[in-house]
Amino acid sequence: MSQYDVIVIGGGPAGYPCAIRAGQNKLKVACIDEWQNKDGSYAFGGTCLNAGCIPSKAMLESSELFHRVQHEFAVHGVKVGSVELDLATMQKRRAQIVKQSTLGIAGLFKGAGVTGLQGHGKLLSGNRVEYTNKDGKKEELTAKHIVLAAGSAPIELRSLPFDGKQIVDSWGALEFDAVPKRLGVIGAGIIGLELGSVWRRLGAEVVVLEALEAFLPAADGAVSKEALKHFKKLGLDVRLGAKVTGADKGASGVKLKYTDAKGEQSVEVDKVVVAIGRRPYSKDLLGEGTGVQVDERGFVTVDHECRTAAANVWAVGDLVRGPMLAHKGKEEGVMVADLIAGKIAEVNYKAIPSVIYTAPEIAWVGLTEEEVKKSGRPYKTGSFPFLASGRARAMEATAGFCKVVSASDDDEILGVHIIGPMAGELIAEAVLAMEYSASTEDLQRTMHAHPTLSEALHEAALNADKIAIDFPNK
Repeated sequence: MSQYDVIVIGGGPAGYPCAIRAGQNKLKVACIDEWQNKDGSYAFGGTCLNAGCIPSKAMLESSELFHRVQHEFAVHGVKVGSVELDLATMQKRRAQIVKQSTLGIAGLFKGAGVTGLQGHGKLLSGNRVEYTNKDGKKEELTAKHIVLAAGSAPIELRSLPFDGKQIVDSWGALEFDAVPKRLGVIGAGIIGLELGSVWRRLGAEVVVLEALEAFLPAADGAVSKEALKHFKKLGLDVRLGAKVTGADKGASGVKLKYTDAKGEQSVEVDKVVVAIGRRPYSKDLLGEGTGVQVDERGFVTVDHECRTAAANVWAVGDLVRGPMLAHKGKEEGVMVADLIAGKIAEVNYKAIPSVIYTAPEIAWVGLTEEEVKKSGRPYKTGSFPFLASGRARAMEATAGFCKVVSASDDDEILGVHIIGPMAGELIAEAVLAMEYSASTEDLQRTMHAHPTLSEALHEAALNADKIAIDFPNK
């Protein structure tokens, strides 16, 4: 029976950082992961590296370049001839990026002294783990501490079960070997909008069916309104309040059935991507008598430090409450590894950034204006459009704006919302500001290089007090 200080079950963006930090803390660590690629090979990195964050960003970048060379380069004085899509090469590049990322984890494990075990891990009572290797051989492991980081899986519609061909999940949508003429996307969340953008830019007609009446309700209202305008400009046919009821599959495609304010409707497409969200993945994760509690939605119950109800058993990432974001899971994993080592550690759940990597990008952190208004706390807002940014104009990327929401009483920054070029990078400054409970004045008095996109955030903070320099104050 092999004994460890820490066993991490799950090698995704929450699990593998936890294992590495535990190794850096001089603990004896094993990380068990059962992710298998479609060719049957095992790989660390979970959904994020293999079938989510990384490959989707590769496809978003490639498809945006394809779109820009067709619609933007001429404005820069760059003339090109006929443009041809080589999807096979694009997909090969995506696969290579994924391979490099996953192989890198093995090197990181070696450097931190982590034992990587590929196969299935199951928590048993008494700090024991049943490990089933790739060949089906079972072995019992023990550890002083066990961290559950099994991740999540796509939610499947009962009326549209995945078939891997015509009706696919987000992973399948990244691996099309041809551009669908007509693509249906169910769900206008982050995943649906990113995938819809990719295939629209590559030439597909894309219809997005969203059951909710509101578009991007998690984002600030002003950002949601601006985003919808740009998605429609791209050519996404976004239909809100459209509840899918079923589908008829045929040799030529899929007839999607849905209801909206007008009654029963249908739309015919070649392929369907179901992107209605994800659920905690806990298949055969917990044995009898572990003491770990699971709520009605399948989430493992934890406290603010990710401790479960069972002694010395922790859970992190998509398996627990909070947004299903890779960076949130990573910080939870690192926190737990440090707490196990007796160090002081925490995660600030009030400063978790969210990013949608479309064009323009969308990013936010903290509270929306609607949430602050509902709370009753007096507040102020300041905005600055990228149209007024010299750097954005030089980049031919003037869509969108920065918005700051702050308290009127003590000037604390409560939320920052950005739609525009490099929003996912710009939001980091806002996250850091909120991590230190910065005020609007702190941001106003922070010098920003000129000309940069980050000046837009600076000017938005100034505009909150009606003292912006490069834009009329309202």
